[in-house]
Amino acid sequence: MKLSHDREFLGEGFRWFGPNDPVPLSHIRQAGATSLFHSLHEIPYGEVWPLETIRARQSLIESSGLVWRAVESVPVHEDLKTGQGEVTTLLANYSQTLRNLAEAGIETVIYNFMPVLDWVRTDMNWTLPSGARCLRFDPIHFAAFELYALARPDAKDSYSESEQEAAAVWWQSRDETSRQEFIQSIIDVFPGVKWGLSLDDIRNMLNRYSEIDSAKLRGHLAHFLTAVIPVAEECGIRMAIHPDDPPFSVLGLPRIVSTLDDVAQILAMVDSPANGLCFCSGSFSARSDNDLLKIIELSASRIHAAHLRNTQREEEGGFHESGQLEGTADMAGIVHALLREQDRRQSEGRDDWRILFRPDHGQVMMDDLEKPVGITPGYPAIGRTRGLAEIRGLMHGLRHAEKS
Repeated sequence: MKLSHDREFLGEGFRWFGPNDPVPLSHIRQAGATSLFHSLHEIPYGEVWPLETIRARQSLIESSGLVWRAVESVPVHEDLKTGQGEVTTLLANYSQTLRNLAEAGIETVIYNFMPVLDWVRTDMNWTLPSGARCLRFDPIHFAAFELYALARPDAKDSYSESEQEAAAVWWQSRDETSRQEFIQSIIDVFPGVKWGLSLDDIRNMLNRYSEIDSAKLRGHLAHFLTAVIPVAEECGIRMAIHPDDPPFSVLGLPRIVSTLDDVAQILAMVDSPANGLCFCSGSFSARSDNDLLKIIELSASRIHAAHLRNTQREEEGGFHESGQLEGTADMAGIVHALLREQDRRQSEGRDDWRILFRPDHGQVMMDDLEKPVGITPGYPAIGRTRGLAEIRGLMHGLRHAEKS
């Protein structure tokens, strides 16, 4: 099968957090990306995104020579995850937001179903041997957060005696200032937004999950999908659930988007092309029993977006964000599998043949080392540009090898 040059590669995207993002649209365009993953972070969770607001942001993006192709994310309100509160109203609002996005021509919507905290790291600026900095998750440090800062009931049940002892030593070595900085980095880390959350806020949120196990959380996800996927089908939206990050339980909460079996169950909840996956190689690779190529094989036709990043797993269950072509995940194998799936879609004549990706996260390096982390930890300009360039080069190399 001979493909024209402009159809040979995955769609190159970049995440942008809006007008307050320290990485301007002009820099994203200079990096070579053509598409944006973007969200209206200023709209409170659960409210309808007005069509005029969507179009205004769309116009701003297009004036810079870029296109807003993927929404990341339309957040799922905690009431929908717990099955409590104004569920009917929230589902109606979410559905209307999907209709408004479709009216504006935006067809890919990423979301997640992680309880309480969307993603967790214990260090926003871990220094690598090269001098670059990255995000890191240390289970001992997180145990210290649970045991001594949050004082979560039953937290001891989640950790061995040796882990608890190590956590105590580490916590006692911190002064009060570093403890508070550490706490805040965990409870208020969502990139692009600062909620001003407190430990009491987290405790109150956790209390709502006291009777919710994995089966109940799956039931709430199924209820959500049953309501919104028909709307997505009707208006041409492709929904893409993001895996848990990290892909195992934190805070004693259930995680239901962490493994191959989880993905299979979700795709079967509503058997529709509109019910798909955002394949995140970084999230899945942080778990040692995940076979990422098998996850792609299972969900290939329903991968609606991809986050291409890598992690280096460490002893004792920790991990840090490595370069895109380093770390645990077989990035060459992953990209090759996505390219083959894209070819298959083209051969079928699918309108949505192109798989859009972005270089997820990035190491802080070079000039960015002198800049504050700000509101977007994990999203420096230079580190992500390096990742985009590496993936671009990998795609060219793979395509060249196919032709030789």
